[in-house]
Amino acid sequence: MRKDTILVPWDFTEVTENALLHALKLSTHLENKIQLIHIVKNEKQQSEAERRLKNDIERLSAKHGGVSIEPVVRAGSLFHEISNYASDHNISMVIMGTHGIKGVQKLTGSRALKVIVGSKVPFIVVQGPPSKSEEFRDIVFPLDYRQEVKQKINWALFLAKYFDVNVHIMVPKSKDSGLQKKIKLNVNFAERIFKNHNINYNIQNIDSSGIGEKTIDYAKEIDADLILIMTTKNIDFTDYILGAKEQYIIANPAQIPVMCANPRTDITRFGSFSATGG
Repeated sequence: MRKDTILVPWDFTEVTENALLHALKLSTHLENKIQLIHIVKNEKQQSEAERRLKNDIERLSAKHGGVSIEPVVRAGSLFHEISNYASDHNISMVIMGTHGIKGVQKLTGSRALKVIVGSKVPFIVVQGPPSKSEEFRDIVFPLDYRQEVKQKINWALFLAKYFDVNVHIMVPKSKDSGLQKKIKLNVNFAERIFKNHNINYNIQNIDSSGIGEKTIDYAKEIDADLILIMTTKNIDFTDYILGAKEQYIIANPAQIPVMCANPRTDITRFGSFSATGG
């Protein structure tokens, strides 16, 4: 039987070790193997990186009871090689550590977003170590007018296969009647799907201004385990500089893990949903 893989970008820092801890937690539920991937600028740096990565894996395996971890070293751009590798191999998801929205480290909020956009598999972005619980129970689910919300619902269903989830749907109220109608249709669709799959959910109505901040505030209030978002379709350079709302959520000050899926995500091998269940 094919065994999918959780991929963890590795830069030999504490925050990437936090990402590995999340991967270890998830792998027990998903029955996935784990790979650490380190990106170097050119092939001349590969042998030294392979040596360092091998040493780290030996240390980590001993630390975590002999768990099997596979090393991967690739030469190229950090912003392309991770998603390229994930697309070409049996990667179920990427769990990536980030240093938050400020700082000079390799993966701040905006740089993390740039790595994520374009990937065919979802990313879970983390800042700190996992909680004591080994479950994803309370999932905050921002919903808007976009039709891609149906893809995000599929990822909620994927998580519900392995965890007893409660989905907290964040619904903004728009002053634009056309957008409000689209939002209502998406809410109705989400409710129908979650009911048909016996998934617990609730609706949280919020004002459309400051959605990112309100999402984080609510997630912090309920001690959420995960925030599930879709990235902006066709995000451009201006968003990286000025900060798309996803960037704020990814690097949230509450350090809540964020699952990011792109509108182009290929979800077929995880199964699909229907409005009538099954």
